[in-house]
Amino acid sequence: MGVKPQTEVQVEGRRYRPVHLAREHGISTQAVRNYERDGLIPPAARTAAGHRVYSAVHLRALRAFLALVAAHGHATGAEVMRAAGRGDLDTALRAVDRSHAQLLRDRETLDAVEAAVEALGRGPASGPSGRRSTAGLPNHRPVSPRPGGSPASRLPERPLPIGHLAHRLGVSPATLRKWERAGILLPRRDAGTGHRHYTAADVRDAELAHMLRRGGYPLGHIATVIDQVRGAGGHEPLVRSLDDWRRRLTGRGRAMLTAAAALAEYLGAREAPRPDGR
Repeated sequence: MGVKPQTEVQVEGRRYRPVHLAREHGISTQAVRNYERDGLIPPAARTAAGHRVYSAVHLRALRAFLALVAAHGHATGAEVMRAAGRGDLDTALRAVDRSHAQLLRDRETLDAVEAAVEALGRGPASGPSGRRSTAGLPNHRPVSPRPGGSPASRLPERPLPIGHLAHRLGVSPATLRKWERAGILLPRRDAGTGHRHYTAADVRDAELAHMLRRGGYPLGHIATVIDQVRGAGGHEPLVRSLDDWRRRLTGRGRAMLTAAAALAEYLGAREAPRPDGR
């Protein structure tokens, strides 16, 4: 049997000081006190001299909170712990459910973007129905430029005005102008009117940008990827970005598993009978 590192709290059923909780996670004792003040771990008991005394419940509470933050972010982690602390388990679990649902939506968005990249790599050819074929992609989903929408149609044969492209993507014209300022889109201008016109290549870039934006990528990163795709004449740079995106989603999923186990241990400790029978 291996020996636990000295920084870990090793003994259950005893009283702990803030330093014991802090050492396990490499944080300061002030951070532990702040978490208690903010309702993220239960209130500590006090000695006659006023010193804080923590129990195994507090140990598990802090483990659960920090695991939740790593998996779901600080806001959701705090919501879960505060709800659990006041005995509102439904609210705590609902917050976890929302985060899991967001991860699923992110996975579906990634699948759609990967399908779009596959179509980009094959060129503008479409399947017999007019949809871009995604055959050969594992667990592929139809390419959809907006959540819940229909799969992307053929690229237009004629340039589109800004309003038509905005409608196609389900965004506002102001969003397309913002993407232009970021260097993502490079529409040509009508010499007489100054109106923007988006070619098939512009539409393709806009659809890829829209999907990446939904995946959480900042505009600067998207502009770099689109520029690399244009310059390289291929989709390899975008493929690398998507590989990194999938690794991050996998990391989030694994962190959620760890957080679920830690939260379950904390809730079990809260519900366990106390030595005094209360």
